[in-house]
Parts: sequence; C-alpha cells; structure tokens
Amino acid sequence: MPLSSVPARAEGGFHVVVEAPRGATLKLKHDPALDVMIGHRPLPLGFAYPYDWGFVPGTKASDGDPVDALVYWDVSSYPGVVVRCRALGVLALEQDAKRGGRERNDRILALPLVHSRGAALRTHADLDRRVLEEIEHFFTSSVFFEPKNPRILGWQGPEDAERLLAGS
Repeated sequence: MPLSSVPARAEGGFHVVVEAPRGATLKLKHDPALDVMIGHRPLPLGFAYPYDWGFVPGTKASDGDPVDALVYWDVSSYPGVVVRCRALGVLALEQDAKRGGRERNDRILALPLVHSRGAALRTHADLDRRVLEEIEHFFTSSVFFEPKNPRILGWQGPEDAERLLAGS
C-alpha cells in the first residue's frame, strides 16, 4: 500500500508516517508520486530532529501538505514507519506563504498509542515547560535560512488536534 493511501484514522487515534526520524540532520519529505522519501534539505549545522517527524496521511493542512506531526517518545524509528498515535496537543505556528502573505502551519504533538513510559501523559501541559520551549525553538530556528519567518502562536490541546484532523 502506498504511504499516502494509509488511512488517517487508527483505532483509538490516528496514523503518523515518519519522514525524518529522531536524530536526523536531513529533512526528508514523502513524494507521493514516487512513494519514497526524498532528501529535502539538510538542517543547519548543530540541528537534529528531537523526535520522529512526519505527517498524518489522508489529511490536508492549510499549506497544501498533509498535517504535520511530531511523535513524542524516547526512541527513533525509520523513514516510512507508520506509528499509531493520539494527540497531546497542537503547536500553532504561522509562517510566510510561498505565494505571498502569511499562512498557518500547525504541528500536532503526538504520542504513540503503545508507549508505556508516556501512558500518564494526557496533554502537552503534562510535559515540562522547558520541553515545550525547546520544541518551539527547534521549529523556529531549524528554518532560519529558509524564507519562512515562522512565528509561534501558542499551544493548544488535544481537542484542537482532533479539530485540525477533522477539518483537513
């Protein structure tokens, strides 16, 4: 089955297709026409993905791409792995649009459904504030050399992630 054909919903949550695993220094992006991961761009020196990064298949965000997701767990997987997750929240973010103006590019903070060490987490607010700030910093600083000019709008809860998925 092509990765772009994986259903968005999983029993008890949703699917995330990993593009760039935790620790990756290269942004990988799924090419639906080829159904492969393409090397998109290297991250700036010293940067690496803090957690697995990917997308929710079968969705479409306001920027035209699938809804982005960061999988919060203490392991790394591999490009193309599908992880069943539930939402901890949404990092609301705004950036310059390719066609001018500004656009939203929110990111879901997801937790795998099978993750014993994270079982007690219900929302992003259960995480240490420092972790949330470091995630914010990663998303604003890792695109420093790109024409995006990102701005963090704040954190929203799991119900907002569900609305984001339902509206895509």
